[in-house]
Amino acid sequence: MAEVQTPFKILQDIAKRSKQHAAGLPAQVEVKAHWSGVGFRIGEQHFVAPMEEVAEILPVPNYTQLPGVKPWVKGIANVRGRLIPIMDLPDFLGDRLSSTRKMRRILVVEYSETVSGLVVDEVLGMQHFAIDGFMNQIPRETPESLQSFLTGSYERDDELWLVFSLFALAEHPDFFQVAV
Repeated sequence: MAEVQTPFKILQDIAKRSKQHAAGLPAQVEVKAHWSGVGFRIGEQHFVAPMEEVAEILPVPNYTQLPGVKPWVKGIANVRGRLIPIMDLPDFLGDRLSSTRKMRRILVVEYSETVSGLVVDEVLGMQHFAIDGFMNQIPRETPESLQSFLTGSYERDDELWLVFSLFALAEHPDFFQVAV
């Protein structure tokens, strides 16, 4: 007489056969949690902005210069029927754009009712960092003009990436003082 196959015995048999066939599979590697952001460069310094703070990345569009504004306000651009002020982020921070126009990009930030296009030297794509590598402190040699906008840093391959909050920039009172 044939042995009765109960559901439990069927599951035991499946488990046994699975273990036999799993011997040649690679070992499971521990997955580490990562934080991702948009990397960009101003001068020689690398920054990363949280993904949720970057609405769009654009090549520098043609823009119309505006009279009576500070030098870091480049002008206003029509992007798909929407007027966006174009701001020179390095100039606002007391630095200069160092790359050729071909390398420059616009980071569009939308925060509350504010929409601005920020010119940076170069966008370095999406960057991923192990969450446990986050450092709350900002290096002492960081210029004071940057410190209000930095939330920490990551180090990868002996390179420091400062976490730059575009929302903190959009909230900063000096960012709204565009008239000369």
